[in-house]
Formats: sequence, structure tokens, C-alpha cells
Amino acid sequence: MKQPKEKNQKHPFHIVSRSPWPILVSFSALFTVIGFVGYCHTIKNSLLLFFSGLVLLLSGLCCWWRDVIREATFEGKHTKAVQRGIYIGMILFIISEAMFFFAFFWAFFSSAINPVPQIGGVWPPAGLTPINPLGLPLLNTFILLTSGATVTCCHHSIVGGLRKRALLSLFSTVCLGMLFTGFQYVEYLRAPFSISDGIYGSIFYMLTGFHGFHVIVGTIFLIVGLIRLYHGHFSQKRHIGFETAAWYWHFVDVVWIIVYLTFYCWGGPVS
Repeated sequence: MKQPKEKNQKHPFHIVSRSPWPILVSFSALFTVIGFVGYCHTIKNSLLLFFSGLVLLLSGLCCWWRDVIREATFEGKHTKAVQRGIYIGMILFIISEAMFFFAFFWAFFSSAINPVPQIGGVWPPAGLTPINPLGLPLLNTFILLTSGATVTCCHHSIVGGLRKRALLSLFSTVCLGMLFTGFQYVEYLRAPFSISDGIYGSIFYMLTGFHGFHVIVGTIFLIVGLIRLYHGHFSQKRHIGFETAAWYWHFVDVVWIIVYLTFYCWGGPVS
């Protein structure tokens, strides 16, 4: 599909029109969280509130993203200045996500480097059996590294105008992301400890759980990109929607490598 030309206007920025989606998404997210917390505390009808909020949240996000795609692809409102702003916004978003994970790694290193007597003065804590790093964790590491290679292949294929190879590479990336999530679920089922097993279990499940959530979000991001690529929304010079998804996916890869080298491979405190 031929990309639309930028419209002539007095400024290069896109003045967003009024939209009901931000307020809908905000309240839907609020209801979803309230329903989830209520369900955890066994409050009646909380599960209904959770799923109602989740349905509204997903519906609002789909409509919101539909409008953004329409403005960018068919109305030509994403000028060079707007694209530059999107790039900067995505970079800042990834930095904020890095700070989020940094807090969990800080908790890990604080506990691993200086283990307190309450956990036996050793890391991992005394009496706790860690997950074998050469099992599913190693397989998941290989899967994510391979997905990073396939999403990079897709990017080069888009730039080179190789549409079929781009579709195949991106489809492979999506499948690898789903495979990672499936294996992560299996690992949780087989884990020899739970989230209530002290500081080790708490940090492990919080860190890997949030990383898994980011993998799911990244997979959805790539699925949207795959659909848009199939419908010809990307050209050799204009494919910012895919680029931002690829950046996010590479960030998820880097976080997992750090998780693997710390939680799975580190068997004791630094001497």
C-alpha cells in the first residue's frame, strides 16, 4: 500500500481530536484491578467485576489503537516531527521499564550478596532447592534469543522490501513468544518452591512473573504488527509501528538474560 503524503499545515504536529477511549481505558483498568484485589480477598462478585473491567479494557485499547493506526496509515497525520516524538516516547518508556526491573534486581543483589541469618546466611536460602538452570530456563533463553534474531531478520526484510520473508520471520517470532510463555507456565507448575517461601520465592515469582507479563504484551504488540504487515501498512521507509515493537522485544530479551544469569545461574554469594 502506498503511504499517504503528509498534509500541508502551518505546523508539523498532530493535534489529537477528542476521543472517549482514554477515559474508558482508565476506568476499565481501575475496575479490573479492584476486581482482582477483591477476588484475592474472596469478596463476593469480585471475579465478575474483574472480567467486566478486563473486557472493557481490551475493547477500549483495540478501538484506541485502531484510531491511531488510521491516523498514521490512512490520514497521514504522523509527520516527521510526530514520528520523532513517538521514537523519543518509546525510548523513555523503555527506560522507565528498565527502572521498574532494576528495583527487583536491587532486591535480589541486596539479599544474595549479604544473606541475613534468618535465611541461614547463605544464598539460595538454606533448605530451598533452586530450579536447575540447564533445564527449562536454558531452553527458554534459547527461545528468546532466537526470537530476537527472527525479529531482526523481519526488520531487515521490511527495509529490503522482502515482504514474504518479513511475514515468515515475524510469524516465527510470535510463535516463539507464545512458546516461551507456555514453558514458563510449565516451569511454575514444576517449581520446588512457591512465592511464599521467603525472600527468594517472593523476588523470583515477582520478577519472572512481571517479565512473563511483558512477554505477553510484547507478543500482542508483534501480533498487531504482523496483521498490519499482512495488510501492507508498512513500507521500506515507514514502519515505526514495527520498529517500536522490535525495540520492546529486544528489551524483554535483555531482561531475561539478566534474570537467567542471576536467579538461575548464581549459586551463592559473592566472596
